Amino acid sequence: MKDQFYKYIENLQDQITSKLEEVDGKAKFQEDLWVREEGGGGRTRVIENGGVFEKGGVNISKVFGELPEALRKQFKVKEGNFFACGLSLVLHPINPFIPTVHANWRYFEMYDDAGNIVTQWFGGGQDLTPYYLFDEDATHFHQTCKTACDKHHPEFYPKFKKVCDEYFWNAHRNEARGIGGLFFDYQKETEEFSIEDRYNFVTEIGNSFLESYVPIVEKRKEIEFTRAQKDWQEIRRGRYVEFNLVHDRGTLFGLKTNGRIESILMSLPPIVQWKYNHQPAKNSEEERLIKVLENPKDWIL
Repeated sequence: MKDQFYKYIENLQDQITSKLEEVDGKAKFQEDLWVREEGGGGRTRVIENGGVFEKGGVNISKVFGELPEALRKQFKVKEGNFFACGLSLVLHPINPFIPTVHANWRYFEMYDDAGNIVTQWFGGGQDLTPYYLFDEDATHFHQTCKTACDKHHPEFYPKFKKVCDEYFWNAHRNEARGIGGLFFDYQKETEEFSIEDRYNFVTEIGNSFLESYVPIVEKRKEIEFTRAQKDWQEIRRGRYVEFNLVHDRGTLFGLKTNGRIESILMSLPPIVQWKYNHQPAKNSEEERLIKVLENPKDWIL
């Protein structure tokens, strides 16, 4: 399974970066191959200063070896070996009318002394972070997620949407990071679902990513914007950074497992503003976004 999934994310990375270069029309992804001393490595691809994307990354990695101390404590074991691989992407557009998007799909195995698998699971998801809210974009993103989920189980979309809304919550701000999407973790083999079923579901979601996001980019990329609207985008990016550094489990996992710091922090936007006690104007589009982020919303009625 680990070889099967790693081959899948290698191919998916190629598909996504190729399409995004076509959409951007100016910049190309720069590839960086790296090796982890304890075992494994990755293929980082970053795009910067493009026609559409100010900064973005589509990274794959696989890491393996002895369980780091942080994971031994988490899994309540004294020792053990593990394997983890995944694809992670974040795209920060130039135009504030195009939302930031994040996605990742991953697989994990842990072994006993004899090398037998003692636990294995899939995880992942994707979420959208707009700076100016177009309801039809939010609905399109969620409908694409739902369509992919519904092919595997009718309860997957409502369940994983709810988990996403709860996870991407900036508790210290009491607001959502964005308008959500899907989030699922610890998708193990059960009586109802085999590990192959889990693989089929996760790859279905991965394959739907470009359809969920690219049409939004194409629709919004030519909209003219002002300096004030760019300022708003950069202020809201600050909330994105706060979530990633304070709450995000993937970032913390990477830091605790001696991950590659440049790849871990690739998700951070290049230019951000923190203005003291900034409040949007009454009845503005900026205020409308804030009000929506105060409570998770059902985008598909």
